[in-house]
Amino acid sequence: MHPTTLPLLNHPDLLASRQDWLKRMEALFAGETLDQVFALQGIQQYTEDDDPDWQAWLDHALDELAAQVERARDRRVFRPLIVNYNPRGVHFVDYFFGADVFRLDDGSWQAHTLNQPVGQLEPPALERLPAWRVMQNAAEAFLERRIEGVTFALPTIASALNIAINLYGQAILEAMYTDPQAAQRDLQVINEVLCQLHRWYIAHLPFEKMQCIVPDGRHQPAGYGQLCGCSTQLLSPRLYREFVAPLDDALFSIYPHGGMIHLCGDHDQHIPTWRAMASLRAVQMNDRAAEDLPAYFNELRPDQILYVNPCEKMPVERILAITGGRRLVLVSG
Repeated sequence: MHPTTLPLLNHPDLLASRQDWLKRMEALFAGETLDQVFALQGIQQYTEDDDPDWQAWLDHALDELAAQVERARDRRVFRPLIVNYNPRGVHFVDYFFGADVFRLDDGSWQAHTLNQPVGQLEPPALERLPAWRVMQNAAEAFLERRIEGVTFALPTIASALNIAINLYGQAILEAMYTDPQAAQRDLQVINEVLCQLHRWYIAHLPFEKMQCIVPDGRHQPAGYGQLCGCSTQLLSPRLYREFVAPLDDALFSIYPHGGMIHLCGDHDQHIPTWRAMASLRAVQMNDRAAEDLPAYFNELRPDQILYVNPCEKMPVERILAITGGRRLVLVSG
């Protein structure tokens, strides 16, 4: 790490600006009306490499963020500085369950489904997995550097349904009809592991320095969790309510203030379930999900905050017309 990096990332002006933005975000979550639309676009150093010299990567990432300190003090857009070591991307947890995770030529990750029936999944012994120890070491190394102006982002811990589909493909969906006990068992096994991962981070990182995956566009106040709801678009309201919603609620509930669900498809059939889920405090929507903003704004609870990424069919002007800037985090490009 360059000698100037630590002073820059701990500069009082940067820390004061960051604290001001976080206070405004806390006020938004508390239901207060802000004096301007809350806009968010973090500055992130990110990698999905599974075996980099992560110590060198971390120091290089911090050096790169130090060069962005002036941008991070933007008074119009919240631009938190972030490091995100996310090996294997959305297949991070699949690897722990023994899936064959491999990299494609374009740099993205994919996984082969398990060659076993639904209902026999065994939880991994995390303490015996070198890949998990690396993740623990990375978090501890970040703390050792005593950087106050940077957020440490967790890897993609995803959600029980997302991981189950990665591990089984459509077989997990079929099992919800043909062998519901087997489906429920394996979803529960997965969720317990996800909660175990979150609990480790909660026990070892201060909430003020920690965010879940992709905080450049999903940053929340301290003490909120997150899960990826991408695959909920594949479920009917009944299947989600019976098989998955209790698990999502359990994961959110290990955080002091609940958490956020990420959506990117056609999910609005679940709005009644999410409205009733007290632990769900924010809904983040991009791409296809953003097109359903009117339904989310009108049908969710007044205390559920909406993070919206503008898209072709939901431009900024329409987002503001629908929400009036209320309950809104506008994810700026």
